[in-house]
Amino acid sequence: MSVNLRSWPELRVDVYNRHPEEGVLKMTDISSVVKLLRKEHDHLTKQIKGIAAALEAFGAAYGKENGTRKISAAGRARIAAAQKARWAKARNNRGAQITVAKKRTMSATATKRIAEAQKKRRATWKAKKAAKS
Repeated sequence: MSVNLRSWPELRVDVYNRHPEEGVLKMTDISSVVKLLRKEHDHLTKQIKGIAAALEAFGAAYGKENGTRKISAAGRARIAAAQKARWAKARNNRGAQITVAKKRTMSATATKRIAEAQKKRRATWKAKKAAKS
């Protein structure tokens, strides 16, 4: 676990000392660090409780976020009637032929022109690449 010393100015006081022989960091006063962390924990807990209380107060005014939306029986009936009408219309028009636009195709000469242009571009690219190497 890493501790951001910038957010806790109290920790910047010489809590860590370099051990001269080993060259590693040794902790000199663990109890003060634990005390400081407990104090910060209590402070954050109070803030979280305050936020939870505010959410409860405003939640009642604005409704639940995760609740499901309800629709009246009359609304469901209107939707069902509209869908039945759409299906009836589709069944009545079933005999009608649906026309689909014909897929466009290229002529053989157009395909050849495109292929030749692509070969030319590829050859130019290879020549530039060979010149760089």
